[in-house]
Amino acid sequence: MATQELYIRNATDTEARGPFSGQQIADLAEAGQVTGETLTYDATTEQWVAISANPELMAVVFPEKKKLGLKAKEIKTLNTSDADAKPITVTDMLDAAAGRTADTKDKSDPEVDMMRAAKVGMIGAIVALVAAAAAEILPSTDALISMDPAKLLAAPLVLVGLADLGLAVLLGLGMTTLYPLVRFRAALGFGLMGFMFFVQGMPTALIAVAAGSAGLYLSTVFVTLVPVLLAVVAGVGGMGMLAWQLLGN
Repeated sequence: MATQELYIRNATDTEARGPFSGQQIADLAEAGQVTGETLTYDATTEQWVAISANPELMAVVFPEKKKLGLKAKEIKTLNTSDADAKPITVTDMLDAAAGRTADTKDKSDPEVDMMRAAKVGMIGAIVALVAAAAAEILPSTDALISMDPAKLLAAPLVLVGLADLGLAVLLGLGMTTLYPLVRFRAALGFGLMGFMFFVQGMPTALIAVAAGSAGLYLSTVFVTLVPVLLAVVAGVGGMGMLAWQLLGN
């Protein structure tokens, strides 16, 4: 934990700081820059959690201090002042603690880029699910409004659409732990709707659902920006084309 690279931010911050080692965060805590409520990014759960919720990190950042009795001793310093030395500012100290130098502080942080790509993927998955729900529900709104079991059984895609809409809402609330369920829906949806469109002789709809399902699945997998953008384009474009195709018919 002392050598692990960590990223931190306050609850009101939009940008993260890091990478820090556990000892560097402890130094910032000693200076009053970090508290137990400061958030740290957990790559395993893809969530921001308070330092106080991580006992191991708390032990490093806020160790229990032992009381020591020290004898007064005269300390002689060997340091000499340099009239040409540039004053060290608070910004310089924070940059040094964050591991940023004059050569690297303007470069993008890979972990921050990863989080941004994950955010783009989540938004893309939400839009793709909403488009899929529109394609599945709107052509059969009469069956949904009537709540007639016979009509609902004749339009099974309505139930899939309601599930897609529910997943979109939950993802919008930040529940990224549902990603495995979204991937399962992408695979199952492609198998179900792909078979239906193949049997009905609808090649355009088949291609659209294949692209949309693949894009939806990969939007929750990739964590680098370019692949995520390609997945989002495929997911949103495919599901949008499917909605246009089904509503047009």
